[in-house]
Amino acid sequence: MDPFPMTVLSATDGSREAKLATRMAVGIAKGTASELHVVCVVDVGAAADPRLHSGLRQRGRELLGDQMTKIREAGVTAASEHLVAGRPDREIVAIAEKLGAGLIVMGSRGLGGVRRALMGSVSDSVVRHAHCPVLVARSREDLI
Repeated sequence: MDPFPMTVLSATDGSREAKLATRMAVGIAKGTASELHVVCVVDVGAAADPRLHSGLRQRGRELLGDQMTKIREAGVTAASEHLVAGRPDREIVAIAEKLGAGLIVMGSRGLGGVRRALMGSVSDSVVRHAHCPVLVARSREDLI
């Protein structure tokens, strides 16, 4: 059975690594004639003030709009966007399962070992809990 085309989910938070991951996801989707979805998770739990929730959601909508424009300019027309609220790791895994994604592409901020041990990592959690392969994009600076 040929694994392509498939559904690719790109998770974005606006970081440099997430933008790299989106570029990689676009290349994969184009090269395999796969459907591309983009998810932005608004972590409203981090903001106690309801007014901040609204601002975070607006920022998420703007971020998704920007990413979708770039994706369409790259020639991927089957892309769709998803704005969800909650814990990023859980929501990325949940939307991937809902979509039946064959691949999740996301960035990693490259937290150091001690910081990762204390705080955890969204990408580490997604890798551990996802039902499908996860491609984690890292910038060259994170590798040195």
